[in-house]
Amino acid sequence: MIRLPRSRLHVDPLHAALGLLLIAFATIAGAWVFEWAGYAPCELCLMQRWAYYVGVPLAALVAIIAARGPHVLAGAGLALLGLVFIGSALFGAYHAGVEWGFWPGPAGCTGALTRADSMADFLKQLESTKVVRCDAVAIRILGLSLAGWNAVISAAMAALAFLGARKALA
Repeated sequence: MIRLPRSRLHVDPLHAALGLLLIAFATIAGAWVFEWAGYAPCELCLMQRWAYYVGVPLAALVAIIAARGPHVLAGAGLALLGLVFIGSALFGAYHAGVEWGFWPGPAGCTGALTRADSMADFLKQLESTKVVRCDAVAIRILGLSLAGWNAVISAAMAALAFLGARKALA
């Protein structure tokens, strides 16, 4: 029988929470910088940010709890952060799949624009049409869109959170 070595990768809860705080803040700040540089976010991009709006303050709170000593509450907070960022990774993968054309996205921000029959119809269409499409990639970095990078970064943060939670709850 072949025995695999047991994982020796342990992250203490305080460092996990601080790492999550730093990575999550840097990621959302990066999104704001891209927006400031002229890359307007689509509806799905804006929805992906909610994980960070929840994750940053929650990571700060967990870091404060973890700094006061070993605490089950820190482990529970890290587990919750893991769930938040797993959800974010799945949502980022969904959005990236929409961009790649693997599946359709929401009707409100994907698909072809229809030609208006008259000027009045065109003006009415302008009022209800979203300008930024969810299935059009604004920028790719090393082959991945920002939604793809969100999936990767969120998955890594979920892993870090669960490693910290495992240590806190052990």
